[in-house]
Amino acid sequence: MLYIVGLGLGDEKDITIKGLEAIRRCDKVYMEAYTSLLSFGLSSHGLSNLEELYGKPVTVADREMVEEKADGILAEARSGDVAFLVVGDPFGATTHTDLVVRAKTLGIDVKVVHNASVMNAVGVCGLQLYRYGETVSIPFFTETWKPDSFYEKIQKNRMLGLHTLCLLDIRVKEPSLESLCRGKKVYEPPRYMTINTAIEQLLEVESLQGQGVYNEDTHCVGLARLGSEDQMIVAGSMRQLRTVDFGAPLHCLVIVGSTHPLEEEMLEFYKLKGKTSEA
Repeated sequence: MLYIVGLGLGDEKDITIKGLEAIRRCDKVYMEAYTSLLSFGLSSHGLSNLEELYGKPVTVADREMVEEKADGILAEARSGDVAFLVVGDPFGATTHTDLVVRAKTLGIDVKVVHNASVMNAVGVCGLQLYRYGETVSIPFFTETWKPDSFYEKIQKNRMLGLHTLCLLDIRVKEPSLESLCRGKKVYEPPRYMTINTAIEQLLEVESLQGQGVYNEDTHCVGLARLGSEDQMIVAGSMRQLRTVDFGAPLHCLVIVGSTHPLEEEMLEFYKLKGKTSEA
C-alpha cells in the first residue's frame, strides 16, 4: 500500500489523526522536500520532531529521488506499506499525481490523506476562494531565461474580475548549469523567491508586454509562512509591497481582482501592516 499523506502548512502538529495513524502503520516513510516546506524547513531539529511524533525514521526525498528514482519507492510499496509525505495537500504538485498514476498502473493500492494547502489557506486574507481564477507560478528569472506564460493567465483572470494566486519559485537541490555541462552535478544553495522579487519580475514582464494588465498601483496581498504561528499578511499596491520585509519563506502573492464590500473590509485589516493571526 502507498499512502500519500498531506502534512498541512505549519509544523509537525498540523497532520490529521488519520494521516498520523497511516504513517505509524507504515514500514517506510518518505518526505517530499522540494515543492514546499514546513515552517522549520529541513533542519535536523525539525526532522527529529517529525520522527519523534511518528515513532520512526523519515527519509527526505528530493526532486531527483522522486522524479528519477521513484521505482524504488514503488517497489517497497508493492511488498509493504509506504508513506509519502507532502507539505500541504497531496495534489498540490503534478509530481504527486504522477506517482499515484504510476502506482495504480503497477497494481499498487493507493490511499490519499488530505490536508490544508496554500490553495485554501489563502482565504485567510479575506478574498473569497470562489472568486479566484487560474493559479500561476512565478519562476526565478536568469539572464537568458525569462518565461512569462503567467502574464496571459493573469490577464484573463483580471478581465473576468478574478483574483490570481501566484505561487513563488522554490529551488532546492538544483544542479547548476555549469556542472551539468561538465557532466558532474554540483548543487546550488537553496533559494526561495520573495514577494519582493516576484513583484519586480511581474513589473519587468509588464514593461516588456505593455498591455496594461497590471502596474505598480495594482492592489495585491502578500502572504508569508501561511499556517504558521508567525504568518504575515500585508495588503497594498505592488509599489508598497515591493519594499516590505516579509521575512523567512515561504511566500506567495495574490493579485486582487474585483472585490465585494466584505472582501474590501477584510483587506483593510491587512493594509500596510503584517498580521500574524486570523483576523
